[in-house]
Amino acid sequence: PGSHSLRYLFMGASVPDLGLPLFEALGYVDDQLFVSYNHESRRAEPRAQWLQGVATSQLWLQLSQSLKGWDHMFIVDFWTIMDNHNHSKVTKLGVSLESHTLQVILGCELREDNSTRGFWVYGYDGQNYLEFHPETLDWGAAEPRARATKLEWEVNAIRAKQNRAYLERDCPVQLRSLLALGTGALDRQVPPLVKVTRHKASAATTLRCQALNFYPRNVTMRWLKDRRPLDAKDAEPQDVLPSGDGAYQGWLAVAVPPGEEGRYTCLVEHPGLDQPLAATWEPSMPSTLVIGAISGIAVCAVLFGIGILFRILRKRQAS
Repeated sequence: PGSHSLRYLFMGASVPDLGLPLFEALGYVDDQLFVSYNHESRRAEPRAQWLQGVATSQLWLQLSQSLKGWDHMFIVDFWTIMDNHNHSKVTKLGVSLESHTLQVILGCELREDNSTRGFWVYGYDGQNYLEFHPETLDWGAAEPRARATKLEWEVNAIRAKQNRAYLERDCPVQLRSLLALGTGALDRQVPPLVKVTRHKASAATTLRCQALNFYPRNVTMRWLKDRRPLDAKDAEPQDVLPSGDGAYQGWLAVAVPPGEEGRYTCLVEHPGLDQPLAATWEPSMPSTLVIGAISGIAVCAVLFGIGILFRILRKRQAS
């Protein structure tokens, strides 16, 4: 159930010595990194546990070959774009002192109704540049400077048809194969752990709702005040980030008047939960009460021990 996606991120710099290689590729199924590749090694490396043991399979060999092909195409495209911007006039790629960057995001999405959608976008020097339209076999220029490259690429009708064939046929086939390999890992549902904390400052009091260690990423967090949904403009935007271990964590904060914390409830919805989970801030026991309680327990223990000792002595005297 649910939609899935296969996404490749390609990036490179014209001067690799500045930290970014001439070509580097990262592949993601949904939001999980599963493969990496770079121009220097020319080798695809598995990056997911569920891919261990399939590095010699036919699927992996095809994946490695396709990444080598993307490597070559990326560098050719980089040359073309730099030439059209007059950025390669000094010398060859990798020699010019002025570094430029190229980024590409391409892939496909498999929806719940089994329909697909492809995407292929270029960015140059950190700015949106060109986007491929498979329906019309043309490119959309995100800025006037991209028009020369757009016109040059649209002359090549064979390439446009190959691009469409990849987005509409090859990519979905590869995605389905990877989803089959990742059964149990990519379709798992881990519910979040939810807690609410309070943060006091001189000017305001903030309640922060935290959802921890959940998978998949899609989670909905919202605040209720007196059991009614709070207007979105009254709360900070929801923030969801990777935990670094394959799971996710989310935050949602709201400023509240001092003393009214009990009127607010954080409601969390996630595929791993049978029903929405509600959490409120619970004030901790004051330290004086904690110390008093501990002292009381200690006194009771001492008295209890003295009582037992007294009974033992009386029995000995009686005997």
